[in-house]
Amino acid sequence: MNRRLTALGPMFFAGLLACEGANPSPSIAQTPPSATLPTIDRSPDAINASRRTAITEAVARVAPSVVTVQTERVQRAAASPFDLFFGGRPSDQVAAGIGSGFVVREDGVIVTNAHVVAGASKVSVALRDGTTYPAMVVGEDELNDLAVLRIDARGLPTAPLGSSRGLLIGEWVIAIGNPYGFLLGNSEPSVTAGVVSGVGRNLTGRADGPGVYVDMIQTDASINPGNSGGPLINAAGEVIGVNSSIYSPTGGSIGLGFSIPIDRARRVAEDLLAHGSVRRPWIGVKLQQVAATGGRGTANAGAIVGEIVPASPAADAGLRPGDVIVQSRDRMIRNSYDWEAELLELRVGEAVDLTVRRGGRDQRITVAVKDLPEVGAEKVAVLRELELITLTPAIRVQRSVRSAQGAVVYKVTERVAQDLGIRAGDVIIQINRTPVTDAQQAARVLEYYSGRGPIRMYLERNGTVYSTDFRIS
Repeated sequence: MNRRLTALGPMFFAGLLACEGANPSPSIAQTPPSATLPTIDRSPDAINASRRTAITEAVARVAPSVVTVQTERVQRAAASPFDLFFGGRPSDQVAAGIGSGFVVREDGVIVTNAHVVAGASKVSVALRDGTTYPAMVVGEDELNDLAVLRIDARGLPTAPLGSSRGLLIGEWVIAIGNPYGFLLGNSEPSVTAGVVSGVGRNLTGRADGPGVYVDMIQTDASINPGNSGGPLINAAGEVIGVNSSIYSPTGGSIGLGFSIPIDRARRVAEDLLAHGSVRRPWIGVKLQQVAATGGRGTANAGAIVGEIVPASPAADAGLRPGDVIVQSRDRMIRNSYDWEAELLELRVGEAVDLTVRRGGRDQRITVAVKDLPEVGAEKVAVLRELELITLTPAIRVQRSVRSAQGAVVYKVTERVAQDLGIRAGDVIIQINRTPVTDAQQAARVLEYYSGRGPIRMYLERNGTVYSTDFRIS
């Protein structure tokens, strides 16, 4: 049955007027209607104390620090066949994006997700009162899906950071953010409440964002588009996670939300503020790929050492292929996801105590944590567009490169990445008919062919060889 809203006020008063000519009952006649309606004192001092809960107090403590992150990205739009017929060309279009974040330092330092600001040509931040500032991206860490922004402001309210260790399954948590941005009409953040549904979750299927989602906090507090980068807080008003992704067949919240633990986010933010990038911990272990038929099998597949990178900390410590890593510090290692999660928590320069099972017996091995081998390698700049490093045995094993020699793309400008399809991590193995032996040779060959005609470059990526054609003028 179709239903519709009908204005009852005019009909009600019309009925009263129609009755004026009739004989009213004595009781009605003797009780004239009041000209005013009773009011309730709604001043802050009069709010019933029973309405104030741990959740309302926690929200009041953190909500002032939550911000809206607005982005603009320039995208190349293909011309339609109709436009091409009349000589049209692809054009650039500006796409707007939106997310959330929270202030962690009163001088304008903000934490959000890396996928919120990825590829943005312009980033701005709106505070709770609607005041908007241009924002600078201090650094991004795509692996952890975290980014740090800075705005030129002082005296901002900050979010108290708690700890993601010792969380209780079933304890209250609150997600704060800006779902759908200003579509809701103002800059006030939205609040959803739920519980900690699980900890140490490893997402092995679809999720929003390009990061590695391991050791996550799971919550049934609704996380919707635009919530990414906002805080997940406990009932004490402390941030325990950064809302990052949802698992959903429809794209909307179904009660499977995931947050990055705040202990990891704090470490990443400190690295980004100090260095502009994150020092990636490395010990030189590659695990065996264990075939499993389902998620349950993968969860208990073990962390079996498949290869040891030559001259790595793991090799120096005496680890061997076939060892099973069962514990690192106080974390039990049951599978490769647990090991990936542990690597994200380690810091370069420290030593880590591993328990490995070898020949049916457990033994303790202490391993130094170092930078990835390419970090300390000599960098060779090519035409101010590329930075190359020589493919060494350690890098070859670490990156599972099939080629025996070549030059690894360490950095590449955005223009070259878009126009030529070259990515960081690609290995240049041949330029025209010249095999590449190291980074210095690759630079010399590219310099030689500059201005001399077309160049075909062969690259290895994920075990597959690609080619790209270009000119250097």
